[in-house]
Amino acid sequence: MTLLQHARLFDGSLVDVLVEGGVISRWSSSSRPGELTRDLDRLDQRGREVVDLQGRWLQPGLWDSHVHFGQWSMLTRRLDLTPARSAVETAALVREHLAQHPPAPGTVLIGQGFRDGLWPDAPTVELLDVGEAAVALVSGDVHCMWTNAAALRLLGLPPEAWLLREQEAFDLNVRLSDVPEQQLDAWALEAAATAASRGVVGIVDLEMTGAISSWQRRFGGGFRGLRVRGGVYPGDLDAVVAAGIRTGEVVDGTGGLLVGGPFKLFTDGSLNTRTAWCYDDYPGLSGADAAGLAIHTADELLGLARAAVAQGLLPAIHAIGDRAITLALDTFEALGPLPSPGGSIEHAQLVAPADLARFLQLGVRASVQPEHALDDRDVTDHFWAGREGRAFAYRALLEAGAELALGSDAPVAPLDPWITIAAAVTRTREGREPWHPEQSLTIEDALRASWGGSAGIAVGAPADLVVTEVDPLTAGGDQLRAMPVHATMVAGEWSYFG
Repeated sequence: MTLLQHARLFDGSLVDVLVEGGVISRWSSSSRPGELTRDLDRLDQRGREVVDLQGRWLQPGLWDSHVHFGQWSMLTRRLDLTPARSAVETAALVREHLAQHPPAPGTVLIGQGFRDGLWPDAPTVELLDVGEAAVALVSGDVHCMWTNAAALRLLGLPPEAWLLREQEAFDLNVRLSDVPEQQLDAWALEAAATAASRGVVGIVDLEMTGAISSWQRRFGGGFRGLRVRGGVYPGDLDAVVAAGIRTGEVVDGTGGLLVGGPFKLFTDGSLNTRTAWCYDDYPGLSGADAAGLAIHTADELLGLARAAVAQGLLPAIHAIGDRAITLALDTFEALGPLPSPGGSIEHAQLVAPADLARFLQLGVRASVQPEHALDDRDVTDHFWAGREGRAFAYRALLEAGAELALGSDAPVAPLDPWITIAAAVTRTREGREPWHPEQSLTIEDALRASWGGSAGIAVGAPADLVVTEVDPLTAGGDQLRAMPVHATMVAGEWSYFG
């Protein structure tokens, strides 16, 4: 039993909140602060923790609706390529790192974060020729791998595989990310503690392989600091179905903290890799894939989705380009109404005007990542010129009645909901002018879209809570990004207390 005293709600009222059995069991009326404390003073005091929040702000804990958690956990162990503004600069970062940290024989130097959409030069296999040192570089959007000849020899790949996109890139990244379970779990729990310090109580983990089994292992080892909805990919479908796991259902042996997540499908690639599938061609491209890449035909996509739904797994469909989003919505329309929690379109970066209303009509969530809008504003202006006004169009989606769920797509953007919220509200960072501010969200809308479905502080609601030192409703953009978190609670237990 935990009593939170003098918590401030967004309406300014001070309340006392009682947490019992992992849920909010009682809270005082805003017109009678302290009443709950006096009632409890007449009860047995044993086992009761009393925490005076001293007027700090209390709200439901924050969710990240799209994470690749294993990849995020590994990110700090990889060479950071985000400062590079060209292929030549990227290669220079690699050489500088190798000079300071010579790799052990038989290992691969992995770098991550290059974004070549607006580079003045192009990657080549020769630029990464650093002798016998094996190098593999992951793009910032994770949809491309740039590898040198030494790495190809070490990995047994053909010479032409030095630049891979989409599924081939994913497969190689998964291969390079194969570390011992004990090491991965240590990194993951470290990343979970950091997430808790930023107010995160839950994630939708869309790691490309083994998300559910990884979290079963971590919860089985006693971890209790995060709620997880574990995603499933086609390659894991048979094993997950055999284990009796379904979307929205609790997985046994995890203390109720792990539930079956969505079934992840792809329609297209990404903007930076110029594989997001659009109605219009990309400037400077020609040929069959000039408008991007369709991963599946309509029949293939529908067949995969139907097979998953038949097993109780509800689709989350990756769709970035406008043509891909139309295909994803067509797929949901053909599936018919889905049970709660329904389906989602992941990213929804360029929505055709005619498709905005279909999200509400079909009951499909828009799972979006606002920091991508700031990462991609320049590449959007270039490759989607004339259409950029409807790119990352969160206000238009919300006004059309769509349910929004905010996330990061970590490691593509940081797993920090305050960075996500700030991007959604301000549409700017680093002193630049706001980019299409007409598509910004209010802070209230951004918070609601970050609560993982919670409607607010209420009796009977899970005690998944975050306490901040600053009122989010009045914070500026820089304050939001650096929001000081005082404490985070998951299922009635502190996962972080500053």
